[in-house]
Amino acid sequence: MNDTILQGLLKQNTIRFAAVTGRELVAEAQRIHGLSRTATAALGRELLMVAMMASQLKNDTDSVSAILSGGGPGGNLVCVGRKGPYVKGCAGDPGYELPPKENGKLDVGGYVGKSGKLTVVRDLSLKEPYVGMCHLVSGEVAEDFAEYFTASEQQPSLVYLGVRLEPLSGQVLGAGGLLVQPLPDCPAENVDYVMAQAEAIPHLTRRLSEGEGLKDIVLDLFPEGDVSFTEELSPTYRCDCSRERMERALMSLGRDELHTIIEEDGQAELSCHFCNSRYAFTKAELESLLQEGAGA
Repeated sequence: MNDTILQGLLKQNTIRFAAVTGRELVAEAQRIHGLSRTATAALGRELLMVAMMASQLKNDTDSVSAILSGGGPGGNLVCVGRKGPYVKGCAGDPGYELPPKENGKLDVGGYVGKSGKLTVVRDLSLKEPYVGMCHLVSGEVAEDFAEYFTASEQQPSLVYLGVRLEPLSGQVLGAGGLLVQPLPDCPAENVDYVMAQAEAIPHLTRRLSEGEGLKDIVLDLFPEGDVSFTEELSPTYRCDCSRERMERALMSLGRDELHTIIEEDGQAELSCHFCNSRYAFTKAELESLLQEGAGA
């Protein structure tokens, strides 16, 4: 099943939703970063959420970034989404593993930590980006994003995020998410209807891993929801790093720092945190950047 984001409306267009299936997206992040099972679940959930948020971007220059800083052993988890939607992400300690919780589930909250904050940066090609944040609720990611929408954006939201793995190999069997938000003037009974379906929503990822289609699951979750689908997109893990960006990063160090690198190291190698691509610069290339910076 191809990765898909479905956007739509419920209950006479009074509630909007986005649903995602992202097994390949999460598996690609796992492959690039060598993620442990717990890290795969944690970063995978955040990638699914950012993919749904990025699906609402209108311009090619827009972006949305989410930083989970929970104080846990996994370090900061950073995800960035662009129109497409294209997403990328990284974890501070991608290989760190924790034993499962007593109920057998992966300890995502223990990996992320619970004492920090979630920061969201929306750059909508305006003069200044919008920055919002909230304190973490549990470190389990979905609850934390639900708190963010309510506390920072005054948008009560139902959020579900799940990643299902093969217990021994860690292979990604399924990944899915759901974001449901009432629109202004949504009747209270319509919100109650959505909340009444909440018990069935956590089965979304299992059903996806067993081969059910995302559209069929949504229709089944909201059988009397007057469901209308408005857009279908394909989320992809894609990094937008380039040699030109790395050159700008080197020049941003300043003339003195760049001169020191040339004199002491005679070369430089930069690595992208999101895709692990490496960019090597010779002494001659660094000197050329130094001259270019001086000219600028």
